[in-house]
Amino acid sequence: MITNEQIIACKATVAKVSDKETEELNMPSTVYGGESETLETWANQDSDKLAIGGISVERIAQIGIRAFVFREYESAWIVVRRTGKDAEKEWKAFATRAYDLCDEMKHAFKYAFRNEPELLGRVNEIAQGTGDPDMIQDLKTYSLLGLKYQDLLTPIGFDIAKLDTASSMSDEGANLLAEANGSKLKGNENKVLRDKAYTHLKEVVDEVRACGKYIFWKDKKRLVGYQSDYWKSKNTRTKKTELEQA
Repeated sequence: MITNEQIIACKATVAKVSDKETEELNMPSTVYGGESETLETWANQDSDKLAIGGISVERIAQIGIRAFVFREYESAWIVVRRTGKDAEKEWKAFATRAYDLCDEMKHAFKYAFRNEPELLGRVNEIAQGTGDPDMIQDLKTYSLLGLKYQDLLTPIGFDIAKLDTASSMSDEGANLLAEANGSKLKGNENKVLRDKAYTHLKEVVDEVRACGKYIFWKDKKRLVGYQSDYWKSKNTRTKKTELEQA
């Protein structure tokens, strides 16, 4: 039975894992979590023999504790990642409308300010940048510029209400883009904690597996429990493909 105190202590250790030490998960999280928990059960059956190789019962128990924390952090990361995907879809739909409005304002402003070199130069300056963040800022800048020179925009039939629309879309777009990009960032806090928890779990998993392979190197029936089914299967498929292509 994993206690709350053990979980708190494990999380404190995970938080101290340095960025330099942190490893990224190289297989599906559910697979790694499952293999880790299976290893704990297998190793407990061999605890007396593993003790000869330096692995104590307490050390084996660390697998379950660390796997529990790993799964918890993985769940938190999944929520953020899925939320981020929804935000990405929203952003793509929003960006189409935002870019269209930005292009329309640039087109209208250039015509409205055609006889005002200074203002025309300002429009050209605004239009120089590229990319989503620049477009969001352009909407705000066009809005402010348009509100100041409504007397030049009204005569060409420009809908003045679009100036307020541009301003509100700029604010909305900034928040939406931040949400869409948040889950992609390598340094996302939830992903960092998940990777650190994985690194902490992997430390003891690797240690127990290495000891098991040492102790049971001539006992194939017990040795199999200290090998990763995921990597065995993947390596088998790779070799099969290589033979077929040879």
